[in-house]
Amino acid sequence: MDLAEGFRNHRDKIVNKWVEYTLSTYPSSGFFTKEKDKFANPVGGNVREALGNMFLLLTKGAECTEHQAYLDQLISIRSVQEFTPSQAVAPLNAVKHITREVFAADKERAHLVAELYDFEFAVDLLVLAAFDTYMRFRERIYKIRIDEIKSGRHILTDSKCPSNMLAVKDIQDLTKENGI
Repeated sequence: MDLAEGFRNHRDKIVNKWVEYTLSTYPSSGFFTKEKDKFANPVGGNVREALGNMFLLLTKGAECTEHQAYLDQLISIRSVQEFTPSQAVAPLNAVKHITREVFAADKERAHLVAELYDFEFAVDLLVLAAFDTYMRFRERIYKIRIDEIKSGRHILTDSKCPSNMLAVKDIQDLTKENGI
């Protein structure tokens, strides 16, 4: 039995554990893991789809550029949440350990653990690409924020609701503060 057959036989088990691990990194992970509907749970749906497709590409030995659409799908979500860069990309690395664990538990495929070097190296390259993707998304967020500040739109996004500012008391307070 070769490595490709081992990946095919255990694909669902590995991907499900990988998705479960990734979703467990969220504070409300219970909802993300239980709700399977992609529309009711867009975070869980996108994580499942992205990781499933990335696993297929990893097992086929695809280039990192082929993973980019799925990295964008996953990392765009994680980059706007309160994750540090390492926390945002760490779940990608977990597939190495999950794969080793699944193969080691299967007596017929336990010998395949020794053949995972190329797969694990591909995962390492994927993690580095994910970090680049994370930084690209964070840079985009900061550029938007700077543009908001330069244009004055931050007043609308960072202050009270404009309709609330129409209250007489608030207008009086604003005029006093600004010396009007």
